[in-house]
Amino acid sequence: MGDKDKSGFQSSAGLIRYFDSEDEKSIKLSPYLVMGVAIGTIIVVTIAGYIWPV
Repeated sequence: MGDKDKSGFQSSAGLIRYFDSEDEKSIKLSPYLVMGVAIGTIIVVTIAGYIWPV
């Protein structure tokens, strides 16, 4: 029963190390940019729905 307690931490440590290394190489986007693109897409789709109704 003692082996099960130790295996959880070791597997978690690998995931933490993986995500830490990916964070340094990833593209950094501002949260404001992401929200702006999402809101802009919603506006474009809504306007297109009024212009070309189905």
